[in-house]
Amino acid sequence: MKYDYLIHNHYDELTRAERKVADFALNQGKQIIYATISDVKSATHVGDATIIRFCQKLGFTGFSDFKIEIAKEDYTEQEATRPADDFDNIASQLSSVIMNTAKLIDRDKLTAAIAKMSGATHIYLFGVGGSGQSAISFASILLRVGLQATAVSDPHFAAQQASLLQPGDLVIGFSLSGRTQDTYDSLKIAKDNGATIITVTNYTNTPIGRLSDIVLQTAVDEFLNGGSVAGRVSQLYICDILTKGYEVRNQVNSVALREKVLRSIMSKSIE
Repeated sequence: MKYDYLIHNHYDELTRAERKVADFALNQGKQIIYATISDVKSATHVGDATIIRFCQKLGFTGFSDFKIEIAKEDYTEQEATRPADDFDNIASQLSSVIMNTAKLIDRDKLTAAIAKMSGATHIYLFGVGGSGQSAISFASILLRVGLQATAVSDPHFAAQQASLLQPGDLVIGFSLSGRTQDTYDSLKIAKDNGATIITVTNYTNTPIGRLSDIVLQTAVDEFLNGGSVAGRVSQLYICDILTKGYEVRNQVNSVALREKVLRSIMSKSIE
């Protein structure tokens, strides 16, 4: 049963406080999957227990379980509309991700981020899971313009590295949700030590977004599809823009650099 029908079916059983949660969920629609308990509490002025009781009266164990069911419903509906051989559809989705991310680019923030990269003593790239892979890819992309950055995808190493940072150092964090606990913890340590924080994330008003000095937004929803190609593409698109911006700002002779890198690896090719 669809979640909105489920809420309406149980509405009369809810207390006045629980109905506030129900109304909020109905007004938010499927975007409720991106809300936290804190968001619901702030909007409805009820306590944690009320939110949990509301979810349990609908048959869920708690708020996370409630959100997962809604995400499953949304994902199933989207999949049902896609043809079995959806090569063109996938290509269209990835193109849309890039175009939607491009629409969110704030040129002032982008310019500021490139300036921070240009003046940083050291650059570190933090992320876990799929975002950790994007951080590693970004480190290799930056080598094209002669910029060395250290990618750290292990949260324990990231925390240790962050504890040694100083003013003048720069950390670029990757988290599509903006709520990844491990990434937040490492960024917070770095911030407390005076490092500048730039994040690549979907949402500005999240713990990671609020912690950042500069937020560069991506545009992909993947609550039930973590680590998707679309999510990685949106992040790497931002990475490529930053790299090109650094190259232009610093008048990098990329042809000479690429030749140097190419010569260093040609001996590793099989003739």
